[in-house]
Amino acid sequence: MNKIKIAPSILAADPVQLGAELKKIEEAGADYVHVDVMDGHFVPNLAYSPDIVRALRKVSKLPFDVHLMISEPKKYIEAFVKAGADIITVHEEVTDDYAEMADFIHSFGVKAGISVKPNTPIEKLEKDIDKFDLVLIMTVEPGFGGQSYIESMNEKIKKTRSLIDKSGKNIELEIDGGVTVENVSTAVKCGADVLVAGSTVFRAPDVKAVIAEMRENAK
Repeated sequence: MNKIKIAPSILAADPVQLGAELKKIEEAGADYVHVDVMDGHFVPNLAYSPDIVRALRKVSKLPFDVHLMISEPKKYIEAFVKAGADIITVHEEVTDDYAEMADFIHSFGVKAGISVKPNTPIEKLEKDIDKFDLVLIMTVEPGFGGQSYIESMNEKIKKTRSLIDKSGKNIELEIDGGVTVENVSTAVKCGADVLVAGSTVFRAPDVKAVIAEMRENAK
């Protein structure tokens, strides 16, 4: 299993202070910046264009983990790569041929991720999971921050870890949604190794302390 990584989601950051918020999480020891991209169609919300990613890239050296919660990801992958994305994750639900999509993302020289919503069976990824560098399990319905973690996703995380281990590949298992200091221990025991946390990190009085506490609880 990989080293546990913390990926604060800027969806929960102060939009007026995004640059300062990124510097704060970098200084606090975050591993990734998680950037949620939403089109108002695949999910009922709007967020973050390539222009925003390009602007933020200038103020942070952290890897940008860009999560495309959009209906037509292929149209925008190149734009996000050029803006500074290091990892591009697309959704299984909008991808007819996700093995081909992985190759397409890799053709731009970045890592490829695949995500599934809570009601999508992880078995759908079994055939070509080894094409990806990262698998993202949504632990809430995507679209809005601040939701509660869906406990039944723990079983899905276990199944995904099993598929990853069976593949023999070094694939990160990321979870996103409702991640807190209190539930990271269970998620990590189930197999998660990248923890996306929005409100838990950005709304904490002491960002460095909460990231340190998440790491401690994840041991």
